[in-house]
Amino acid sequence: MKKQSIHVFAKWQVAVGELDKVLAYLPQLAEKSRAEAGNLYYKVYQDNADPDMLLLNEAYRDEEALNAHRNSAHYQEIVVTKVLPLLKGREVSLTHEL
Repeated sequence: MKKQSIHVFAKWQVAVGELDKVLAYLPQLAEKSRAEAGNLYYKVYQDNADPDMLLLNEAYRDEEALNAHRNSAHYQEIVVTKVLPLLKGREVSLTHEL
């Protein structure tokens, strides 16, 4: 059975006054994530109506690659340690393409 790629849609609602800090972390996070062997793409968007809403669209070769991403030093250091405390809300959907 062929392994299926995993597409991630993450919605980050940044706490009021914390957007500049979160935006400062994103270039390094995106660069390091894109360099992962199992990453297919990593894109970040900002909502036009609500600048504090960031949407991340990522894809990984398979579940193993997604787990490697989540366990990577840069994910743990940037997302878990620095970004998550600055968010007032977060939703993550793991999907596959139909």
